[in-house]
Amino acid sequence: MKKVLVATEKPFAPVAVNQIREAFDKAGYACDFFEKYGNQDELVAAVKEAEALIVRSDKITSEVINAADNLKIVVRAGAGYDNIDLKAATEHGVAVMNTPGQNSNAVAELALGMMVYQARNHFNGTSGRELKGKKLGIHAYGHVGKLVARIAKGFGIGIYAFDPFIPAEEIEKDGVIVCSTAEDMYAISDYVSLHIPANEKTKDSINYELLSKMKEDAVLVNTARKEVINEEGLLKIFEERSGFQYVSDIAPDNAKILSNKYGNRCFFTPKKMGAQTAEANINAGIAAARQIINFFEHGDTTFVVN
Repeated sequence: MKKVLVATEKPFAPVAVNQIREAFDKAGYACDFFEKYGNQDELVAAVKEAEALIVRSDKITSEVINAADNLKIVVRAGAGYDNIDLKAATEHGVAVMNTPGQNSNAVAELALGMMVYQARNHFNGTSGRELKGKKLGIHAYGHVGKLVARIAKGFGIGIYAFDPFIPAEEIEKDGVIVCSTAEDMYAISDYVSLHIPANEKTKDSINYELLSKMKEDAVLVNTARKEVINEEGLLKIFEERSGFQYVSDIAPDNAKILSNKYGNRCFFTPKKMGAQTAEANINAGIAAARQIINFFEHGDTTFVVN
């Protein structure tokens, strides 16, 4: 009997837990849930007998992988997988997967919601702005970026995108204007929404040089990862531009400085909120369970990222 551990410091919703359990019960797998644990030591101790892991934003470090002698697969219930040590996993012959697209609508709706929230001055009773007629730049046109564009059309927003990895004609089919460089997109946009992953090429890539191309009162929206932002450059832009704004569902390390100095020109949610919907919870959790079953039963490696 395969042993699966669902290790989630932030637990899945009860309905998702029930459906994950049902999927593994039907497959004849043993499934345990390890939730709301206090520290990494507890996680290290919990994984010892696991052959498969489902995690969310939990840190799967080399120490965790070293402790799991029987581990064959880790599935991140979500798109980003920078919380998993891919090098250590590969060295131990552990397959790592994500569940692309399962959280996409939740993240896209959040991005537009944060734009509205910022445009209307945090609903503080003062006169704000409308999104209609503004220009939105989408940095990376993957699952989330595509949905952001679809939703934004309903607001009457002009939509631009930069993604060197997707053919221009594929983006243009959605009625989106393709920019040849990130600099061009940042210069033309009133809002820029980030949907790039955090990796060696993208970390600190949203820097002063790029941000300085933006309009005086432009708004940067980050529902991706905080590591893609060069915080020194971000602070410099705030200091130089009286109208520049930044909103994110992952607070930067200098969040207190920005909030204290610039008030409503920035906003950060208390924790990562992109996947925090009941629907995304269920979609990603069930997808992770199915991927583990297909991996063991059919050798399916479709979503392997290492």
